[in-house]
Amino acid sequence: MQIHNNLRALRLRRATLALSLSFGALLGSSSSSWAQTPALKKARAAMPPQVGVYRMKIGDFNVTALSDGTIPISLHNLLTNVKPGQVTHTLEHDVLKDPVETSVNAYLIEAGSRLILVDTGSGELYGPTLGYLPNSLHAAGVRPEQITDVLITHIHTDHSGGLMNYQALAFPNAAIHIAKREVEFWLNPQNIAKFPTRKKLFAEARAKVAPYIKAGKVKTFSGDVQLFPGISTLAAYGHTAGHTVYVLESKGQKMQFWGDMMHAASLQFPDPDVTIVFDTDSRMAAATRKKYMVDAAKQGYWVAFDHVAFPGVGHIRTEGKGYRWIPINYSDDGSGQ
Repeated sequence: MQIHNNLRALRLRRATLALSLSFGALLGSSSSSWAQTPALKKARAAMPPQVGVYRMKIGDFNVTALSDGTIPISLHNLLTNVKPGQVTHTLEHDVLKDPVETSVNAYLIEAGSRLILVDTGSGELYGPTLGYLPNSLHAAGVRPEQITDVLITHIHTDHSGGLMNYQALAFPNAAIHIAKREVEFWLNPQNIAKFPTRKKLFAEARAKVAPYIKAGKVKTFSGDVQLFPGISTLAAYGHTAGHTVYVLESKGQKMQFWGDMMHAASLQFPDPDVTIVFDTDSRMAAATRKKYMVDAAKQGYWVAFDHVAFPGVGHIRTEGKGYRWIPINYSDDGSGQ
């Protein structure tokens, strides 16, 4: 038995040495020398940038978080209804620096024969670190023409920009579902005069949504309705006129897709009254955020955000006078549990 154990130990040492030598040959004397190898440069060049895919299950549904990339935003310049020093103190506490790198996420729902995309990223509008949703979709094994339905939380173009591939429909076989009041707001020319600082957003909204309207592919809804079995809508107005939450339910499990009810997690979870200049109605946006946070903390379902660090999925818990974000624990088995 001792001889057998000694032989096993010798084989293990030899295997470890061989593995070490193999890695040593690959890595060189340091990670910096490895970073200069032609093989690595070639491998990196072949890799699509900013691919982000995270899979989980909600009952019978498969849900995949998809990254469109990230973009730095200046919270000092953009946040409103903040106390003096609040932004600086909170960012220092969370070891962050302004501008803060912010995720732009979208979500794919596999619902039987339907492939449903929640929001579409920014398309070509906000590069160079955004616009990578097509890469993430490809990594998830899905082609744009396979998408059957697109659910738009709102028409801000970091959510609807990916609807168009420049002049072509990016999702030619999909029905586009948007709240009626959201479409009426952004495609009404009279509203441009009421919001002169947002002319660019109105122009982008027309460029991205109008071609689908012309093609007869936009399906509007009002308020809280069921779109498909297990998938429904909830009005969440304030950030925009028709901002919508989408709800996924199956076998006692639930996930809500909250779109833009969060832009600065470090500040808005502990203090939901903090708002942002992008809100159409900041008071309503804050009230809506608090209403939904109360419910999510009480019921404990999954929440998915478009601007919380990828994959943007987690739970909300009460903490003091505010809330705490508990991101999903990373799992590679696809269950998300």
